[in-house]
Amino acid sequence: MPPASATAITTSSRLREARTLITALVAALLLGLLAAAPAHAALPAWPLLQKGATGNNVASLQFLLRQHGGVVTANAEFDAQTRSAVITFQQNQGLAADGIVGPATWSKLVISVAPGSTQADAVRALQFQLRKHGYRDVATDGVFGPTTTAAVEGYKARHQLTGGTTVGATTWQHLLGSPPGSGPQGTYAFIIPREDVFDGRESLLWAHHDYPASDIAVEIGTPAYAVTGGTARLNGGLDDSCGLGVAIDGDDGVSYQYCHLDSRDVSHGARVTAGQPIARTGNTGNSTGPHLHFGIFRQGVSVCPQQMLIALYDGLVPPSPWTLPESGCTY
Repeated sequence: MPPASATAITTSSRLREARTLITALVAALLLGLLAAAPAHAALPAWPLLQKGATGNNVASLQFLLRQHGGVVTANAEFDAQTRSAVITFQQNQGLAADGIVGPATWSKLVISVAPGSTQADAVRALQFQLRKHGYRDVATDGVFGPTTTAAVEGYKARHQLTGGTTVGATTWQHLLGSPPGSGPQGTYAFIIPREDVFDGRESLLWAHHDYPASDIAVEIGTPAYAVTGGTARLNGGLDDSCGLGVAIDGDDGVSYQYCHLDSRDVSHGARVTAGQPIARTGNTGNSTGPHLHFGIFRQGVSVCPQQMLIALYDGLVPPSPWTLPESGCTY
């Protein structure tokens, strides 16, 4: 029979081995769980709004202020009345009262809403965001009904957001911070409102008539968005075959051409971001009817835009423009 001291040493050694084994098993389990967790795209930044801003983000801001008791007219213009309402809200929330709406103010302003919500002004704020992202059939009536629900489901699916049909802080940040029509990555955006593609989704797959490009039938005056970030370059002209044109020399090293425009909303050399309005579509130049001619040039060579356009229309991450084919322009 071993002495008591030897037995104690053996028991202590076995306990250390057991603890080591348990620690290793727990570590392996945690690593497995982390590896299995789905990756999520980074949140877009909250927009920065101040006096002089206009658009749907401002309209949503005004309706959220009203939901919090603010006295403000929802006119989509960040005017003196809106600035005063922002300052009052910031003071009530203990924030820096500078009249500028940034991350701290947005995080206090947004209100969680879901189907059947009775907070009508907060729902209107949501509906203006959904319309900004192309859901034109959503009425700004303050009713979170079937149409608004379907739009929320579609938007959250495209952006890989969880939480069912509830619109919480994360979804609000996506809606407000993402450019119109953007996919989950936010680097590229579809080039017009989805609902304004006259011949429907399948028309985006049609080959151009004689060289790599895409002609999209669309009514005159439809907003055209920057497909990606870069530098705007005005080209063409009323007597040019392109008509009024805008090119974007993308930060990705590829150039994107828009032709037959009715008007241009950016200046030559201006910096643009994905989803930013840059023009209104038209029928200028060598055109047989209202449409948007869209071309992609890689090191001066035309490549087929169809794969990129259909992915962006569907809210998916598009293929790299450096992989697009130079011929056979169908999906």
